[in-house]
Amino acid sequence: MHPLSPDAVGLGLRRALLGPLQSAPHAPGAQRDFDFLECAPENWIGIGGRFGEALRELSARYPLVCHGLSLSLGGTAPLDETFLARVRRFLDEHRVACYSEHLSYCSDDGHLYDLLPIPFTEEAVRHVAARIRRTQDIVGRRIAVENASYYAAPHQEMSEIEFTRAILAEADCDLLLDVNNVYVNSINHRYEAREFIRAMPHERIAYIHVAGHYDEADDLKVDTHGAPVKNEVWTLLGDAYRMFGARATLLERDFNFPPYQELVDELDTVRQVLRESAAAPQRDAARRSQHG
Repeated sequence: MHPLSPDAVGLGLRRALLGPLQSAPHAPGAQRDFDFLECAPENWIGIGGRFGEALRELSARYPLVCHGLSLSLGGTAPLDETFLARVRRFLDEHRVACYSEHLSYCSDDGHLYDLLPIPFTEEAVRHVAARIRRTQDIVGRRIAVENASYYAAPHQEMSEIEFTRAILAEADCDLLLDVNNVYVNSINHRYEAREFIRAMPHERIAYIHVAGHYDEADDLKVDTHGAPVKNEVWTLLGDAYRMFGARATLLERDFNFPPYQELVDELDTVRQVLRESAAAPQRDAARRSQHG
């Protein structure tokens, strides 16, 4: 298994990007465009031919993380344990550094092709945590759950912060912190984004997602993964680094792909935000000494 360095930057492994990803510089000592890749196992398990060969080549060259789409941790249908056994074989074959899923549900007597919100209740905490623990038993490793974007809350006995923290504690799992989702939810549901991040158990953060969104209105943001990262999200990412230090960070882009170099430029922005955040404590200390 390839561990992720805290300052690693990554990109989603999408078939539309296979050519540039395979051609990216990777020789020892060369400046790499990216340090790791992320894929949805559902889209790659059992794939052969040139796509399967490309996956094997890239996973041998770079650390690979997996971000699932269809496990439906919040659903009521039984977990697909046959699928999870296949996931485990895939994770082992490609020495996957981390397997994550969404803190949502996406099935009800069939796949709904959307990630729907879980009620923020104690009953839901117990239900979802049990499914996460069973998932971890089957795949033979801790998993991470991602804080999801949502636009309507079906029922709330507790806040999103309380619900997320309770899931992490009850399931004894890790967190995939999606900074864009925090920002989108903070606008749509009117809470303080930095307060949410500050309240997360930082020792459980496996890595970070950053992505673009669509501004439907001043008070309505839509998580799309189809646009460049906005300045407000870059600022929030820097705040997160200052709160808990460097974490491996992945740039999500699922459609409306720009020229590859524009994605590389965004990865360079991640590195710049990380450098500036690391330098901030020294600058603050220097200012305090000047005014002390």
